[in-house]
Amino acid sequence: MAMPRYSSPPDGGWGWVIVFSLFLESALVFGLIRSFGVFFVEFVEYFEEPAGAVSWITSIGVAVQQFASPLASALSNAWGARSVVMVGGVLASLGMILGSQASSLTHLYLSIGLVSGLGWALVFTPSVAMVTRYFHQRRTLATGVGFMGVGVASFAFSPLFQFLVDHYAWRGALLILGGLSLNLLVCGALLRPLRLQEDQSITTSPQHPSSSSSSSPPLLSRLWSLFDLSLLRHWPFLTYTAAITLFNAGYFIPYVHLVAHIQRKGFSEYQAALVMSLTALTDLLGRGVSGWVSDLRRVRLPHILALWTGLTGLSMLVIPLGSSYPVLLALGLVYGFCSGAMTPVVFSLLPDIVGVGRIFGALGLLQMIESVGGLLGSPLSGWLRDLTGDFTASFLVAGAFLLAGTLVLFALPRFFSCSGPQNQCPEPGPITNGTRPSSSSQPEPLNSMEPQAALVTGPSETVTFSGSGQNHSATRVEDANC
Repeated sequence: MAMPRYSSPPDGGWGWVIVFSLFLESALVFGLIRSFGVFFVEFVEYFEEPAGAVSWITSIGVAVQQFASPLASALSNAWGARSVVMVGGVLASLGMILGSQASSLTHLYLSIGLVSGLGWALVFTPSVAMVTRYFHQRRTLATGVGFMGVGVASFAFSPLFQFLVDHYAWRGALLILGGLSLNLLVCGALLRPLRLQEDQSITTSPQHPSSSSSSSPPLLSRLWSLFDLSLLRHWPFLTYTAAITLFNAGYFIPYVHLVAHIQRKGFSEYQAALVMSLTALTDLLGRGVSGWVSDLRRVRLPHILALWTGLTGLSMLVIPLGSSYPVLLALGLVYGFCSGAMTPVVFSLLPDIVGVGRIFGALGLLQMIESVGGLLGSPLSGWLRDLTGDFTASFLVAGAFLLAGTLVLFALPRFFSCSGPQNQCPEPGPITNGTRPSSSSQPEPLNSMEPQAALVTGPSETVTFSGSGQNHSATRVEDANC
């Protein structure tokens, strides 16, 4: 059966199955990472190591997940997202199983940090890219629904992990998590390939190295194409990547240290776990609300992202002010909502900057570069805790990272404009360094037996999809207003 080809993302259909797959994958990857603070206390006591050393476990895992993302993107470009995600599920499970037999922190660094981290990279990046390829008009909503798995899992996993640790110790709990991670194989099997007209246009673009660098070795040209390294000359992409790197340095700090911070205030481990669970619940709500509001297109996505990141940073700054349990709970709820709201916007804005046809390469390079923030953020927080004796400085520095990233967003092209630039709502066609081709460029005719998209251009355009006896239509608005 031939792979269906569309002149623009179908905005639905099997795309909702892809969203469901991302929902489960985000739960089993980042839901697990967010709830790993339960093990943090156990590792400190069992290995008798300082908090900074134990923090490297999740930091290495997150950093490897992000640093290996270009590899996941290149493998997906070569062999498809489905097989790559399924291999990643095996590695994520294997790392947890090996970690259950750890005799030192180094063993945990290698098993959970390196092996599971590599598996998470092969799972997460191709899955997010597939969702953005299936949606345009409802992209932020679809991404937000997919990322709701993180909130649902965080709400359920924190007390579940505490229960598993209490009844089976941390070794038995990790072994169970290894079995749970095998469900990622099923998620990968749901990823049906999709071919867009823009894919062919970008491949044959005159500025593409594979067609213009005849003097380059074929292997070098092939690698350049698979990793889409031309994005490293794309100034809007590099600016956006710098902002996300700063976000990443502080984003995970509350999920790593908030449990220990609350326990240090004199509250029980189950009270701390309850705060994390309710924080995850507001995170879940924030993702859904953010996706719905963003797709209304009343406010431009860069402005929405700056709002949520700024509020997330401010909420981190005030966490140390909480001394009573109700105040700590309220601050956790605010942080959860704002941090959840920013996540779908981060990923839905990226295709608007580089074009949906380059999303695999862009996502891979973005996460590789932002891994610097993930690698340094949590250990820096743990080091500050060891130095000062509490987590006050840790939360202050984390909030400062978020606010600094918000300021970097102001450097995006036309950030202060009320109407989006052309490449904010890209039409199908090659997009190189943020430039869209002239309107005279027409996509090649599609096979009439395949699902097709008929486009009528103008200030808004109606997209009608036909195939398999079904018709679907949607209207896309070109300009976004403040």
